[in-house]
Parts: sequence; structure tokens; C-alpha cells
Amino acid sequence: MPRIDSEKFYTSAIDVHGITAKGVNWTSKETQEIRFDIILDMLPDDINSLVDAGCGFGDLYTYMNKKNKTPKRYIGIDSLIDMYSIASKNTAQEIIIADITKDKIPFADYYICSGAMNVLNIFETHLFIRNCFLACGNGFIFNILHGEKESETYNYISTCQIENIAKELKVKDVKMKTGYLKNDITVGFFK
Repeated sequence: MPRIDSEKFYTSAIDVHGITAKGVNWTSKETQEIRFDIILDMLPDDINSLVDAGCGFGDLYTYMNKKNKTPKRYIGIDSLIDMYSIASKNTAQEIIIADITKDKIPFADYYICSGAMNVLNIFETHLFIRNCFLACGNGFIFNILHGEKESETYNYISTCQIENIAKELKVKDVKMKTGYLKNDITVGFFK
């Protein structure tokens, strides 16, 4: 069972904050961009295809354009119709409505996820990571809340849990980056 109703979680944030970083429940645009920078640092310069899993408003795509790191092919995936509509308009790229834990998802060289797993339960998080990793040719890079905290709303994952998932998936190269924001980790699973 999901930790919370993600549709209500995001719809209420959009109602209060509009189409901003806070509208997808980030603390600020600055912290959102810090996370994006860490992700971009783990990506190669020349990217053929990339899927943004849980794309929200398509902010990562916009940021990649700003940093001259746009992939040749970008696909956004989100499970919410509001996000689909906004991301389609904001990016003019292919956006798909899908539940990554259940639905068939497209193949791409890289999968990225920034924050979309923060409100899933641990089982859903495991499925999300597995499905994205299996659908990529080169790697899956994601950020998530990190630690042993218990929360009614948010999903925290430990380093040990990340290592166990990597072992199960037979990930060849694991990169982890912490220390840039409290209780945050960015992970790269590379083939």
C-alpha cells in the first residue's frame, strides 16, 4: 500500500505553490538545482537517450538545456495527469503517463529520478529502482532521502538497503554521493 496518496500530495502543493519547485514539494528551487547538479555530474557529456522517471513539471529537462547537457532524446514519465500536462507543455518532449512500479516502460541509455521515490513505501521503491535499472542500457541515477528515519510521509533508505538492491540487481558499478544536503543521497547504478 502506498505511504500516502501521491495525487493529493502533489495536487495540494500545486494548488498552494503553482508550477514551481515547491509545487513538486521541494524546499526551494536552489535545493532542487543542487540535486540536479549532482545527477548531471554522474552523467556523461554526450547522452543519446534519457528517461526522467517521475518527471514532474519537466524541470530536469529545462535545467539540462540551461547547462547545455540536453540528451538527443528525452522522455518524461509521470503517473499523474497534471504532471503529464504541465511537463508536455514545458518541455515539448515525449511525456508518458505510467506507474513505473507496474507498467511497461521504454528503454533508454540512462534513467534519472529526482525525488519521485520519496513518498513511496520501501517495496514500491525497490520495484521502481529495479524497473528503471532493467530498462536502461548504461545506468540509473537517482536521489532519495537517506537514513534510518521513520516518517509517516517520506521514505528514507539506508546505505545498506541501497547496497542490497545493487547486489540483487548485479550492478557492476555503484556510485553514491552524500553531504550536499541533509538526509539526501544521490546514487548511480551503472552497467
